Amino acid sequence: MHPPAPLPAHLSTAPFTVYEARAASLGGARLRSSDLTSAGRLIHVPAGWEFEIRGLARALSAATPGAWISHLTAAVLLGLWLPSWYRGCRELHLSKRRALPPVRREGVVGHTVLAFDDELMVWDGIRISTPARTWLDLARILPLEDLVAVGDQLVRQPRPELEGRREPWATLSQLTAMLARHPKLKGIVKAREAATLIRSGADSAPETFLRLALAAAGLPEPELQLRIVPGEPYSPAADLGYRGQRVAIQYDGGHHLTREQQSRDNRRDESFNAAGWRYFKFNADDLADDFRGAAQRVRSALRPRQTPVALSLAAAKPEV
Repeated sequence: MHPPAPLPAHLSTAPFTVYEARAASLGGARLRSSDLTSAGRLIHVPAGWEFEIRGLARALSAATPGAWISHLTAAVLLGLWLPSWYRGCRELHLSKRRALPPVRREGVVGHTVLAFDDELMVWDGIRISTPARTWLDLARILPLEDLVAVGDQLVRQPRPELEGRREPWATLSQLTAMLARHPKLKGIVKAREAATLIRSGADSAPETFLRLALAAAGLPEPELQLRIVPGEPYSPAADLGYRGQRVAIQYDGGHHLTREQQSRDNRRDESFNAAGWRYFKFNADDLADDFRGAAQRVRSALRPRQTPVALSLAAAKPEV
């Protein structure tokens, strides 16, 4: 038996559809060769291919006219934050409008939904839900705090030099308009509550969780991206804090372990300390504690400070 002819280069490293195979002049016999396996109707995978969600999502979208990648899979492709329990999951989420037959594919979670044209887009060659619509779809899956964290990520101002874009994925008004469009969607009540808690300024999910923990502890809502000198773009900034009480708070994630980042952190820390601020740094240990201890420390810092004179008078006050 002769070995199969080599696949065209663009079909040899990722899943492809039968339509792409025909366009490359591959016949049915070639698609049944031992160096290819089936990944469901109309999709073939080269032997030795290691699972990679982007390639499979692209083929799945191309093989299912009228459908689009959605929910958790869309969030992964767009680079949105997701809780650790989803990372590494190989199930793909695919949505269709109600007029089309339901999705029935092994390894694919199908959704039949109402969606408007401006809630869908083509991204990196894949038909996919927009970031705002993806956030709304996640409302039926994610807990409230996680949904707020994704919303914070959508409305934050990106850093063009790092993210290649200048505009947020969405605005809060766009998310609110999405809620009004879909009043009967599963998870809509949770999404409405999440929309009231979304704020622009958090650069990571732990920063969102810290802000929510402070609010849950009954503390005032902190200012985000708090600069020592308001409105001065080069003034050192903390993740959040309370300007009136001169309390600044920083969450140090994994990226703070690099030497360059630690140097920048040290300069920022020294600036706040030199300016007379109470300065707190929290990390993954505090996150694991749901920031309960962190909230207690911040609460103590927000109490009015007594001057040495006031303290000595209080100590000298005779008992009645």
